[in-house]
Amino acid sequence: MLTSFWYANPAARHWSCALPSDQARKLHAKLPGYSPTPLTELPALAGDLGVGRVLVKDESSRLGLPAFKALGASWAIHRILERREGPLTLVTATDGNHGRAVARMARLLGQRARVFTPGGVHPEAVAAIAAEGAEVTEVGGSYDEAVQRAASAAGEPGAVLVQDTAWAGYEETPGWIVEGYATLFAELDEQLGEAPGLVAVPAGVGSLAQAAVAHYRARPGGTAVMTVEPETAACVLASLLERRPVRVETGDTIMAGLNCGTPSSLAWPYLRDGLDAAVAVGDADSTRAARELLALGVDAGPCGAASLAGVRAALDSAERRASLGVRPGSTVVLLNTEGTTANPALCPAGKD
Repeated sequence: MLTSFWYANPAARHWSCALPSDQARKLHAKLPGYSPTPLTELPALAGDLGVGRVLVKDESSRLGLPAFKALGASWAIHRILERREGPLTLVTATDGNHGRAVARMARLLGQRARVFTPGGVHPEAVAAIAAEGAEVTEVGGSYDEAVQRAASAAGEPGAVLVQDTAWAGYEETPGWIVEGYATLFAELDEQLGEAPGLVAVPAGVGSLAQAAVAHYRARPGGTAVMTVEPETAACVLASLLERRPVRVETGDTIMAGLNCGTPSSLAWPYLRDGLDAAVAVGDADSTRAARELLALGVDAGPCGAASLAGVRAALDSAERRASLGVRPGSTVVLLNTEGTTANPALCPAGKD
């Protein structure tokens, strides 16, 4: 059980790391349909939150899919195919978006895909993965159980695991996936033209958060990075509070893509040392945020809207504002990691 919905590390902005590779962006630029996703400014929201600017990096349409995951899947699969010849079956577990991205890339590259889904993934999201030509196996248990099934299936001849979380002995491919996510932050730098004061990142296993921390801790600027998770699946927050990686029992949440019980081993050192804050929010908070963003013209599913819900919770306290270094003139960036079509039945209009 969580002992707090909030964690802060005042030393995070003094930690640094090496510059991430920029090779993935060169590949992304060559993919059909590539263009930088929008960075949308919301002045009304900035006034409401008491900051200088609020901008949304909107991943609701990335390379023809309703989430950012294609960035990591495309680069990892490219690296795998550089090393492996012949037809392959690309195997993965997913809460929805990563599996669809793997299936899409497999189809485009003439490979097979096998995708394992846990309970809680809506049938329409499962159907979207199958529509990409993947063989889908519905596990019915937790995300961690689906990952175990996928890892076992990847041991079969001609199969390879393309998982977006890491554990001891399996870190190379998840590392490539994190490298793929770096494209998002490179685009953000060019679009914004300044270092933001705060970036809010929805977190499942922490791989996207790892990419954010690596990006901002390798550069000057003092940007604060904060993760946002569901109260029922806050494995990053729980691990930070314990100061060690821990597994949490997950429950039901409309934030299906964040319903993960164990942080990535590859992400953990970055989160432990370089993450400024972590916050957990409830389904009602995410739903309200999604409706608010929709009214402002931003198509955000429950996971994408979690970033706004987390920022509201964080900035509701002078002490938490101070720990993040957020001032009246600060620029806040929300990562909208998915659109409503990523999980159609859980759109803001249909869930209280």
